Amino acid sequence: MNTKVLSVLEYNKIIDRLASYASSPLGKEMCMKLVPVSEYDEIEQAQLNTEDAFNRLIKKDSINFGSNKNVTESMKSLDIGRTLSASELLLTANFLTNVNRVKAYGRKEKPDEADDSLTDMFEGLSPLTQISEDITRCIISEDEIADDASPNLRKIRREISSTNDKIHSQLISMLNGSYRSYLQDAVITMRDNRYCIPVKAEYKSQVSGMIHDQSSTGSTVFIEPAAVVNLNNRIRELSIEEQKEIEVILADLSAKVGIYSADIIED
Repeated sequence: MNTKVLSVLEYNKIIDRLASYASSPLGKEMCMKLVPVSEYDEIEQAQLNTEDAFNRLIKKDSINFGSNKNVTESMKSLDIGRTLSASELLLTANFLTNVNRVKAYGRKEKPDEADDSLTDMFEGLSPLTQISEDITRCIISEDEIADDASPNLRKIRREISSTNDKIHSQLISMLNGSYRSYLQDAVITMRDNRYCIPVKAEYKSQVSGMIHDQSSTGSTVFIEPAAVVNLNNRIRELSIEEQKEIEVILADLSAKVGIYSADIIED
């Protein structure tokens, strides 16, 4: 069927109306690409699919396919050994959650219920529940990995917390002790990702440590006391270890997903 005939039939209006009912961006995209078929067998099969879909809607009410995002390119990239980002893994987990919900919708209510033309489509879905659960257990958001994502990450973060407590304890002791009269404010601050204290410029020689910054007026210098330099160094080392462990976790999750990338693309 040529484009002129489709224009006369206002086929675009039919497709636009159909697409307005699609519940996901990918569904809308598929609707917009639909063109009439002319082979009798294809027409007959499409009408049977539509009839069976309508009957399922009458029996079970509607099914929302969710706001699926296209994860195909991410899945293909796994074949060349790429590690997916936290956001890509979460999109994959959300997609599989939708797959699980849609597959549940398609299950027979009774064991002896007859198959229809859509049965194979529903049964062919692979929710990969364990994979999606592993991802959501390890990744809280695209910016946050759970402490329990691995025993090593938990250990590193506990040491970070413990080291932070030691730094704060030492600095608070200084704030409330002999350094009190040298301070602009009795607060702990951060400069260059190092814990510092704000010292009045005229007293900077009285506080042993490294100057990291000064106020715009020059009246305050931010000093990292010598007593906490090693602890600050340890925090830095642990932060690097934490990032490396997160990369290991993402690589491990990506490898697990990669085993089933073809199934996910098929879903």
